[in-house]
Amino acid sequence: MEPAGTLERGLAVLRALTADPAGRSRPVRVRATDLVRATGLARSTVDRVLATLVHLGYVRAEGRDLLPAPRLMELGEAYLACGGLRDPLAPPAERLAEELDESVSLAVADGDGVRFIGQFTRRRTMSVAFRVGDLLPADRCAAGLALRDPAAPWAEDDQLIEPGLVAVAVPVRDPRGQAVCAVSVVSHTSRHTAASLRDYALPRLRETVAAMEAALAEPASRPPLQPAPADLSRALKEELGSGYLQSLARGLAVLVALGSARGGLSLADAAKTTGLARATVRRSLQVLARLGYVTSDDSRFAVLPKVMELGYAALSERTFGEVVQPHLADLVARVHESASVGVLSGDDVLYVARVPTVSIMTVNITVGTRFPAYATSMGRVLLADQPGERLAAIAPEPLTRHTITSPERLRAAVRQAADDGYALVDQELEEGVRSIAVPVRGRDGRVVAAVNVATHASRATRADLLRDVLPALTETAARMSADLRHVPATP
Repeated sequence: MEPAGTLERGLAVLRALTADPAGRSRPVRVRATDLVRATGLARSTVDRVLATLVHLGYVRAEGRDLLPAPRLMELGEAYLACGGLRDPLAPPAERLAEELDESVSLAVADGDGVRFIGQFTRRRTMSVAFRVGDLLPADRCAAGLALRDPAAPWAEDDQLIEPGLVAVAVPVRDPRGQAVCAVSVVSHTSRHTAASLRDYALPRLRETVAAMEAALAEPASRPPLQPAPADLSRALKEELGSGYLQSLARGLAVLVALGSARGGLSLADAAKTTGLARATVRRSLQVLARLGYVTSDDSRFAVLPKVMELGYAALSERTFGEVVQPHLADLVARVHESASVGVLSGDDVLYVARVPTVSIMTVNITVGTRFPAYATSMGRVLLADQPGERLAAIAPEPLTRHTITSPERLRAAVRQAADDGYALVDQELEEGVRSIAVPVRGRDGRVVAAVNVATHASRATRADLLRDVLPALTETAARMSADLRHVPATP
């Protein structure tokens, strides 16, 4: 496959993999044969594309099933960062939703439709189900009507897109006076008519849009470019051979790189950021532009909202448990012991995901189980990231003859967990149970959960856990943390 054709075919496979015509709320599992039929490509080509996408972390293979992986969201994130609208407009939109107690949406033009870049919904029995990344026809929703006729001061949707749904929208203009986004207030006919929603929401909506336009008028800082390390795709090509499509990997890297600066990058800056030759970057940009994912203006290349069609909406709805569960299953397959993920809830560890191993003697824990944090490996890892007064308020009680009950010794154990990056608890929660845990970090680098492996003391010594389990546990936590950087899921 020629380089340009390789990138184009790879994106065709991604579109087929992430196609969701029925608007399902979860990514759909497909098989390679489905993708062959959908794209018309040869099976050998599809197999090589999939092998590359799996290696890049954009696709996950579970047996013969294939599904989009959380890292794929970085393509949509490239647009959201490059477009420069989400970050300044999201805070006032969220405040508007709280003040009006109605759902608020941010949408941009995308071809004949509008694509949502922000959703701030209210929890009700009848609530808005639109997702960030969803595309709606422009002539059937308030946001689309506002952007199609930006000279109009506002637009409304009186059950055009769906019976019972009403909305009012106002365009947001950039410093040049161009309508670049629309803000919608969305409600249900059980609460408002189109006229009453307009009377209720429009004055505050206009004030919010004025604040948004002022935010867009502020000069945007452009952080210094970070040169990429040496092009790793060459080494991977040598390692993996013909199953790894270097041109596809490089083309996707170029797309992601454009999101490193608001407004996009010049050809020279894109080459610097990716570590690729300018000719390689130029070929990738030409393909991406032809497919509608990239545009150029004054020698600067920017990502277009169409890129969000590549699975962003469905992936954005993945729950925390759905993100970590596949990694837990992989961990259990490696270490042949039960594994769990927990979060801090008050003074307890709350189990939010678990994969048990098949064994005559198992640790009987289910999702929703609570244990005192001070006597568990996950609890100590989580407490290590908390302020000191949180730990000082805990009064440990003996659960077994091994439980640490001295406040001084407990503080020392938690400090040790912070220093080591893991906690090993030996029969303090229950006689015969040993466990080891490491932290899982979220988007901001803070500890949001912990993952552990628990076993019976007769099957593994402390040394066994450190030697045989800790490396796999650490790798698993790193993969969970990497996925959580892309998926806005919270435990």
